[in-house]
Amino acid sequence: MIVIRRMIDRQRAYTAIFLKGEPAQVFPTSDYEHARILQIYLQDRPHQGILNDFTDFDFTDLRRPPAP
Repeated sequence: MIVIRRMIDRQRAYTAIFLKGEPAQVFPTSDYEHARILQIYLQDRPHQGILNDFTDFDFTDLRRPPAP
């Protein structure tokens, strides 16, 4: 499984990509570049057959208000 995280320090923002058994890949990115990386790696929403943050944590669509 691939894990993609946004890391921010006082000077720059970075994208970190982690693969099991591999060294972490950390590189500077803009907000746009980071969002595009997430989109490419399907971290933008739940997808059938894809394990990502949404399946691990059972996130729902946060843009819709909860049903009464």
